[in-house]
Amino acid sequence: MKRHPLMSACLVTVLLVAFFLGLTLLTLPWLRQGEFWTGGEKVGVVEIKGLIADSRTTLKQLDRFKQDRSIKAVVLRVNSPGGAVGPSQEIMREVDKLRKIKKVVASLGTVAASGGYYVASGADLIIANPGTTTGSIGVIMQFANAEQLAKKLGLDFFTLKAGRYKDVGTPFRPMTPEDRTYLQSLLDNVYQQFLRDVAKNRKIPLEKMKELAEGRVYTGEEAKKVGLVDEFGNLQDAIERAGRLAGIKGKVEAVYPEKEGFSFLRLLLGQDAEESLANLSLPYPEPAFLPPWFK
Repeated sequence: MKRHPLMSACLVTVLLVAFFLGLTLLTLPWLRQGEFWTGGEKVGVVEIKGLIADSRTTLKQLDRFKQDRSIKAVVLRVNSPGGAVGPSQEIMREVDKLRKIKKVVASLGTVAASGGYYVASGADLIIANPGTTTGSIGVIMQFANAEQLAKKLGLDFFTLKAGRYKDVGTPFRPMTPEDRTYLQSLLDNVYQQFLRDVAKNRKIPLEKMKELAEGRVYTGEEAKKVGLVDEFGNLQDAIERAGRLAGIKGKVEAVYPEKEGFSFLRLLLGQDAEESLANLSLPYPEPAFLPPWFK
């Protein structure tokens, strides 16, 4: 029986589509790792800019470079005055895990202080400019008291709570000595975590670290003298250094994470707007307590 030419053409087309679809599915894992278009060994650059309020984007970027076999080293470019304790610790832990697999170099920009320095301390090597503002190893909590202002406005506030310390930090009543003792104990605990982690990462004795970590801000030049920074250099120097540490020969090429899909919110408010706004969604009732910051 003779086949119709149109049916034969359709059958061939379907087979070709199926073939290319199968080929795409088979090669997708390698494509996602960048092994078909990288053209050799490269250095990945992850940027941490502004206040560290959320770690998800940075963690994704670090994980992508960890999985990508063409990325031989990673540069952590830090331009941050600090941020929330939890996200800073999450990033530092991920950097610490990454450097067990690949070389990690931290490049300190204009400011890499407090939480910014905390995440950088997890790298194998820290490079800064002589005028970089860094250090500021400490923890802070700040509260405002609006009780007198509320009285002048004729406003009364009533609090219902379950748990002695549930409304600690509320601006509508004075802070008691017991409240201060409780909050200071909390701060001291987080501060000790900061000290231990940086001392371990930088291989500095804990007693010496206590002398350095009094919230003092250092220039890059001062930080190098006391062991908080290893070398001087800019971002390009850090990329070059990371490549050489990883054994890359010839020109060292940098790779930046792919930008996320288009978003009107991101276009209007910035890269981290969606995640920052998501963090504002707290369960009701909202707690009066404000978390400590590496600042």
